[in-house]
This record gives sequence, structure tokens and C-alpha cells, in this order.
Amino acid sequence: MSAQTARRLFGTDGVRGIANRELTPELAVGIGRALGAGLTAHQQVVIGRDTRRSGPMLESALAAGLAAAGIDVLLVGVLPTPAIAELVPALGAAAGAVISASHNPFADNGIKLIGPDGFKLADAQEAEVERRMAEPDALERPTGAGLGDITVVDDAADRYITSLMARFATSLANITVVVDCANGATSVTAPEVLRRLGARVSVINATPDGTNINDGCGSTHPEALQAAVRQGGHRLGFAFDGDGDRVLAVDHAGALVDGDQILAILALHMQAGGGLPGDAVVTTTMTNLGFRRAMGLRGIEVRWTDVGDRYVLAEMLAGGYVLGGEQSGHLINLRSGPTGDGLATALMVLDALIASGQTLGEAAAVMRRLPQKLVGIRCSRKGELAGAEEIWDEVRAFDAAFGEDGRVVVRASGTEPLVRVMVEAPDGKDCDSWCARIADVVERVLGDAAPQS
Repeated sequence: MSAQTARRLFGTDGVRGIANRELTPELAVGIGRALGAGLTAHQQVVIGRDTRRSGPMLESALAAGLAAAGIDVLLVGVLPTPAIAELVPALGAAAGAVISASHNPFADNGIKLIGPDGFKLADAQEAEVERRMAEPDALERPTGAGLGDITVVDDAADRYITSLMARFATSLANITVVVDCANGATSVTAPEVLRRLGARVSVINATPDGTNINDGCGSTHPEALQAAVRQGGHRLGFAFDGDGDRVLAVDHAGALVDGDQILAILALHMQAGGGLPGDAVVTTTMTNLGFRRAMGLRGIEVRWTDVGDRYVLAEMLAGGYVLGGEQSGHLINLRSGPTGDGLATALMVLDALIASGQTLGEAAAVMRRLPQKLVGIRCSRKGELAGAEEIWDEVRAFDAAFGEDGRVVVRASGTEPLVRVMVEAPDGKDCDSWCARIADVVERVLGDAAPQS
């Protein structure tokens, strides 16, 4: 077994790493062969990607691996992740794959696998793919007519756009909006959908060149959008991430509206219309305490999960809930689609504002955010976090000082070599100082410069 397959390849959002170093074409071929080995000959698999330079290379390799396993491949090109998730069941495919590293820098890339229902593969299914990868000589090698076919789906973007517009038919006439496409996959969908619905749209960062995805733009760098909204006198703006499953918003004054605030707006809008089953929403441990307090005042239960959209989704499916999401802007509405969809979320926000007659700033004021500080510390030894008692002693000290009035979360990233520290406290200075204090201990104990035990 190779070093790459000896460890667990699939994290919280598929396989991810630096393209051509950690995520190699050889690895992509192996994933394709192993995925295909679990399917029936000539079943179809949909492959889409974002705008990274490494995308076509990994797309070709993954398609080759699937074809070598006797699986027919449908290439849909550059599309947001939610579009690919929707196209898998729409095209009757047995599975799908998205080649993207989402909000990561352009040198990274990833492969996440989708089941026939449009949902991401479960952990057990990913583990089975890894098991087959560990024994490549045991996989069949069809020849001749047994090889899979590879076909380009020319109308994939139009299919997704048409479907989305059918679900959100509200006229956006008189709405002036800026969209920041992060030089990513929404460049081919978001401006078109908003314009067809009647909005007056200004577009920034929608000229991908293979290297500029997420580069100082999009939901991870909303400053450009904030400036564009203020300077142009627009009603609001939306910033997507590289693969289009996240969105943040900006109000007319340029103030940022994050995923917690967007989730609050949508929860109240859906509750008012009788469309919030169980009067409950699902969020993660990183969600601001202000959200929980705002929902509690309105009789909406908040269900907590570990960080990661797959955990949010699992709780939603288990409890019969339809709305959930993360502070990052990755929101899921199961009545709209099987995964987070930044553009669908933007359309839901616009629908809520039109129905209420509020501005985005007025609607976002439903929750008051507690001061919150989040930092990431590079830690190649992040796997040792659970046993790092010196770190947890600091966490216990914080809990003793603030009780129910504050909160601290220390967690290892599921997609990057980072440990993240998040602190909330009633006072901003306390928030900043405690975050710095805990982060210093994390860096000293587990940071890349920390002494090895």
C-alpha cells in the first residue's frame, strides 16, 4: 500500500491537497478506478470542476480511471458544486464527482464524491473506496467494448440555471445588486440567473484565469464587495466562494452579513410562512451565541453539530429539519437542493427581503452578535489536540471565568493543517485577549515550530 493510501484520504469534504504534489493525477486515476469498481458496468458518473488550473488535469485523470473501470463519464465542465449535485440525479447518474478545493488557495484542489441522490457519499462509502484503492491489482480491467465512454454535456449550465429559476420565480425588478464570483464557478451562473430574474447586476471577480480563484476576493475576502456596494449605491451584494456552495452578504452601507445572520433571516422567513418543520434549525459549534439567543426569543430550537456541512446535513436528515448551515455562509435548504448552494441562498434572502419590505441591514439586526474572535494556527501535529492537556487547561480557565456568558471552541480543521481557536465573550477586549492567550498555547504545544515529543 502506498503512503498516500495508507492514511485516511477522505476528510470532511473529500480528498484535498496541493495539486500534483499531494493530489496527483495518479491518485485521481486510483480514485476513479476504485469508485467505478463499486458500480455496474456502463453506469454513468458526472464530473464537474471549478476554475483552478489543475482542474482539467485532475478531471482527465479521474475520467480515465472511471473509464478504465468500465464506467461511462459525463463531463459538465466548470459549474458550482450544488449544480453538479443537482445534475447527478437529474441525469440518472449512479454517482458524481466535484473537482474543487472550495475556498482554499488556487494551488490546492480536491475531489469530493456524490451519490445518486445528490448527497455526498457517507463516511462508510468513502472508506470502501479507499479499501479498493489499497488493492488496485484486485480491480478488474475491462477491455474493448467494456471500457467506459467519456462524453461532454454541453447544456449542463443551462439545465441548472433553468431549474434554479423555476424554484425562485420572484421578480427582482428594481433590485440593484453586486455579485463577487471569487473568479470561481459561479462566474458562469450567478450573474445570468440574477439578470434573468430582473435584477440590475454589477459583477466583480468573474474573470477566472486558473490562478486567481479566491485570490483576495469572494466570501473569504469580502472587502472588495463591501467597497463596490458602498461606492455604487447598490441595495446589497453577495460574495460566493470558489465552488459556489457558500455565500456572504453585504448591506447597502457596506456592512458584512455573515452566515449566522443569513440563517437567522431565512429561519424567521420560513417560520412565518409555515415552512420550518419542528420550528428548528441546525448549526455548528462555531455559530455565534447571539444566533441561539435570537432564535430562542422567537421559539426556534437550535440544534448543534460538529463543524462541517456533512454533520449539519446528517442532523437535518435525522431530525426531519430542512434548514441548517454554518457561519461561513454554507447554508442548506433541503427544499431547494441536497447541498449548500450560495446562489440559491442569495435568492432566498432576496425573496425574504421583498416579502418583509426590509433592507438587508434591518433584517440582519434580528440577531446581535457577541464579540467573536477566530484564529487558525498552522499545526502539522493537529491530530494530537485531544491529548494536549495544557491547551484544555486554558479552555477550562476560560469557562470558569465566563460561564454561560462566553464560549470557546478549539478544533482541528478537517481540510487544512490548522487548529482553529474561536472565542466569544461579552466584551471585545476580553474576547481578543483570551483568544490570543489560548492560541499562544496551541502554537507552543502543537505548532509547526513546537518541539517534537
